[in-house]
Amino acid sequence: MNLLHKDPLLILGGGLMGLTIAHELALKGRHIAVLSRRRSEAAGFVAAGMLAPHAEGLDEDLLKLGQLSLDRIPTWVETIESNSGINCGLKRCGIVVPFLNHQERNAYPTVLSGQALNRKELEREIPGIACEWTTGLLFHEDGQIDNRRQLMRALEKACVELGVHFEEGVEVLKLIKNDKDFHGVQIRNAEGNIETFHGNQAVLCSGAWSNQLLKEIPVFPVKGQMLSIQGPKNAFQRIVFGPGTYLVPRDDGLIVVGATSEKEAGFSEGLTPAGQKKLQKGIHSLLPCANAWPHMERWWGFRPCTPDELPIIGSSSLNGLWLATGHYRNGVLLAAITAELLAKCICNEKIKNEESSLLGKFDWSRFND
Repeated sequence: MNLLHKDPLLILGGGLMGLTIAHELALKGRHIAVLSRRRSEAAGFVAAGMLAPHAEGLDEDLLKLGQLSLDRIPTWVETIESNSGINCGLKRCGIVVPFLNHQERNAYPTVLSGQALNRKELEREIPGIACEWTTGLLFHEDGQIDNRRQLMRALEKACVELGVHFEEGVEVLKLIKNDKDFHGVQIRNAEGNIETFHGNQAVLCSGAWSNQLLKEIPVFPVKGQMLSIQGPKNAFQRIVFGPGTYLVPRDDGLIVVGATSEKEAGFSEGLTPAGQKKLQKGIHSLLPCANAWPHMERWWGFRPCTPDELPIIGSSSLNGLWLATGHYRNGVLLAAITAELLAKCICNEKIKNEESSLLGKFDWSRFND
């Protein structure tokens, strides 16, 4: 393996989480090597890019973590854009959650964070919204980032500018370890040869594949299918977050439509008629006029999920091996705070007591209780 520095900290996974952590650690002067099998399969290229702790109705510790990350995202993005020269497409556009009646709206977990909308106001925010939606909540603080076309590329370039070394086409086959310590990885390189690389620090952020390297963390894939349609420019400004379907409008009129949630699919690749039919039905239920807009692209990916649908962030059972995985539907939202807190842990920097306490809620050991 042609690494530029002796004993770099290894990032096992080149998706959004891996790139964000690599960038954060590189800013602190650490020598970083990212080992990635195929970055294009990462969930960061698949997600819609919603920044929606309130619109998604998160609660308790996950809501707190999401709010902390949302607060940090503008500065995080500014740094990435400065280092890369690429705009990330960040927009605090607000998100509308429609409801069939006031009772459903008032029972929403984050109702107190939103502005209540009547039917007339709902139509003004989302022209053409289906008639059955009588009320809604507008979450002004929530927004989006164009992860698929802009953020991921910006992060890659920012990492390169900071001296991060990339090994693409590398499959990590297993961790080298004893009962207590991480000692390196065995890999298959792009030419198909097996190599061993020794090191004493790494971050496991292999998304839905993380469990294949460390069995004690119960991460499994949840397949999601998505598509995009081309609407008129400025057809609507707000994201529409409906039950089971969301519409995310980009500045150029492209609308990202997602997403199925297929827990039984495992790692089965490809689009399915049932999944695509569900997305089309979702479009019709929210914005019937969008049925006439041309389809542009269809894709799928695998979200990393845990049994409690909460992420795993922090140390592992092995000295030197850190964890950042299992972010499920909120990887884009939580990338900034995950990288910040994990980098502080790795570099032995002080963490605020309330943040340390919150981080403890996402430790892997909760699954041993």
